[in-house]
Amino acid sequence: MDFKLTEDQEMMVSATRRVAKEFIEPLIAQYPVTEPLPKSVMLQIFEQLAELGITAPRLSVEDGGGGLNMLDFGMIVEQLPPVIALSLISHEGTISRINAGCPEEIRQAYLPDLIAGKKIACTANTEPEAGSDSNAVKTKLEIEGEYGYITGRKIWITNASICDVMNVSCYSGTDENGRPLTRRVLVDLSQSDVEIREIPVSGLQQGHLSEVVFERTKVPVSHIIGEPGDAGKYLTLAWNANRPLLGLMTVHDAQKALEMSREYVSTRKQFGKLLGAHQLVQQDLSDIETQVISARLMCYYALSCMDQGLRSNGTSAMAKRYATHASERAINLAMQLHGGMGISQELGLERMWRDARMFQVPDGTMGILAMIHGRELTGMAAFR
Repeated sequence: MDFKLTEDQEMMVSATRRVAKEFIEPLIAQYPVTEPLPKSVMLQIFEQLAELGITAPRLSVEDGGGGLNMLDFGMIVEQLPPVIALSLISHEGTISRINAGCPEEIRQAYLPDLIAGKKIACTANTEPEAGSDSNAVKTKLEIEGEYGYITGRKIWITNASICDVMNVSCYSGTDENGRPLTRRVLVDLSQSDVEIREIPVSGLQQGHLSEVVFERTKVPVSHIIGEPGDAGKYLTLAWNANRPLLGLMTVHDAQKALEMSREYVSTRKQFGKLLGAHQLVQQDLSDIETQVISARLMCYYALSCMDQGLRSNGTSAMAKRYATHASERAINLAMQLHGGMGISQELGLERMWRDARMFQVPDGTMGILAMIHGRELTGMAAFR
């Protein structure tokens, strides 16, 4: 097995890293780290991401997308600031869902601007009583003539407060066996009234997590996408790909923490010699790099399995669970190596630790991921 990047991969990674270092990071550094970035700033960033060809990586070139395989996309995502990468996968995942089974007139009306980064998209699935269990969705879709009406509440929705278009999972009755049917509805916020409230959180504070309330929100019937009951299938497909991508977002910060630690112990002296010369400091550095590399490779492996067409439910869950936990531990060790500076807001390590902890929640908490992996190992589901 060859672990060396191909020439094309090197070019993609280098180009993304350059845009991140020269444009995105300086731009977001101009704004408070404790407040969501303005939509105008996010649109500037999305236009740059569009130029890199990664606003619709899962769509084929024929459909206007990047046509990337998942491993290549994962390598690219790892180079971006995590708060931006999280917004990106909400956006591009929604583009994939809209593209799947939507009428041609809807595709032509919305996808070009979304792919060009001129508009922002999000998916609203999670509810107070429905997270990983998409069959528990209670937001109701009622169809009356030429319009549908959405009533319900969504929560923890990435990009909701800055989006132009929202893909909403709705309950629309049951099938012949009494199982719930979920449907996908495209909500254009320029046409429909929706209440959106930002949620204060412990990490990723420049990002956009919101509660969304629908009160008989009116949408054209033409904006109901796909077939009854297919919403869960497309959510699962996206979750499987998203999980190792989320893991790589935490690896981004863990790698940065490793680099900061190596530099610090090479200049800071204690007990008459550089910190890096102390045995336990070297052990901590060794542990940090081991966690970073193992987390990265686990995520790459899961993405590679998807590219090969292998069943990825278990490997995807395993990768996210391991990578987010390992990265959190790595950043925690880096904080300890920095002593008092490690817990200062000035240095930023404590913020990176809070961000890593945040990534253990979306697209499956640690317990849910363990049960998904366990189901794949045993063939027995613990939660049904």
